[in-house]
Amino acid sequence: MVTPATALETELLRIAGSVPDPELPVLTLQELGVVRAVRVRGTDAVDVELTPTYTGCPAIEAMSLDIEQALRAHGMREVSVRTVLTPAWSTDDITDEGRRKLREFGIAPPRVRRDAGPVAVTLGPIRTLVGEPAATDGPEPVRCPHCGSADTELLSRFSSTACKALRRCLACREPFDHFKEL
Repeated sequence: MVTPATALETELLRIAGSVPDPELPVLTLQELGVVRAVRVRGTDAVDVELTPTYTGCPAIEAMSLDIEQALRAHGMREVSVRTVLTPAWSTDDITDEGRRKLREFGIAPPRVRRDAGPVAVTLGPIRTLVGEPAATDGPEPVRCPHCGSADTELLSRFSSTACKALRRCLACREPFDHFKEL
């Protein structure tokens, strides 16, 4: 995120960032990490840079309209929301507060990546038992947001949205969404 240059830009960034995500209303756009910059033009015009969670994200239009509405309510006559694809959004952009809220909402947050760069897509076991080679050699296991168990299994690679997978906890038997790492 680019640091705003003026007090007004700081305030407008806060307002744009406070808009709830249309697919995950428990998160704000700031917590999701998709509002990149706000630049004021003149006294009542503003440009906002917004990065989608993935190219073709159907929620980007709703996000843009909600940001426009919030900033117009704050006195901005002209609001331009521009989609920017570089740098690409990644799940590393979700704030700690956003990860906490996802967990409390019953969605396993994306695992924190140890290194930057592309995420390799691999086919492998669908269970994430602690102590299994895939769980110890690879990324940390996906933990159940209800009971915290790492004994979970993948039910479907896609859930209510393309950015989430459907999993089930083998300890408490509850199904849950897992926000996939990007």
